[in-house]
Amino acid sequence: MLLCDDHVVVRAGLLALLGSAPGIEVVGEAGTGEEAVALAAKLNPDVVLMDLQLGPGIDGVEATREIAGTGVHVLVLTTYDTDADITRAIEAGATGYLLKAERPEELFAAIHAAAEGRTTLSPPVASRVMARMRSPRPSLTDRELDILAQLAQGLGNRDIARALFISEATVKTHLGRIYDKLGVDTRAGAVAVAKEQRLLS
Repeated sequence: MLLCDDHVVVRAGLLALLGSAPGIEVVGEAGTGEEAVALAAKLNPDVVLMDLQLGPGIDGVEATREIAGTGVHVLVLTTYDTDADITRAIEAGATGYLLKAERPEELFAAIHAAAEGRTTLSPPVASRVMARMRSPRPSLTDRELDILAQLAQGLGNRDIARALFISEATVKTHLGRIYDKLGVDTRAGAVAVAKEQRLLS
């Protein structure tokens, strides 16, 4: 398997941990998304253990998309469990999604499962996925949809306020409501969920 995490200390800890796991051999390690893509193509591992936040360059989701597209199984291992992160990673082709809080034996089992193409989700992640599937599309007001559309174009609060003839404070209030309804806490997350839910025309 190939390991990708931008934190050297985390990588060292995972290497030590995985070195004690039966039936798991680490063939390479990467600190960036670009490195992971290149090494996956070169080494053709059974599984790539992928962090989502990788600093400069392509993120873990984009690296997952590129690697999964070649037929290699990608198991996400991250601290992030927002709906937007989970959705983006699964849509990119991740075989599984684990949180770093999992016990070592859970991680080992998930790696073996991923090598066989079986899906593993951390319990909190599985709960969020199930809740998302059960819940209807979030209902946003026309004004919130207007703001979301401006957000998708990459506009900041001041530009959105000018475009819609409202105050920046009003934009912030609407953004807070949009984040709550979509279950996200970032602008990028709001746009990602809005696209996935087809809220943007």
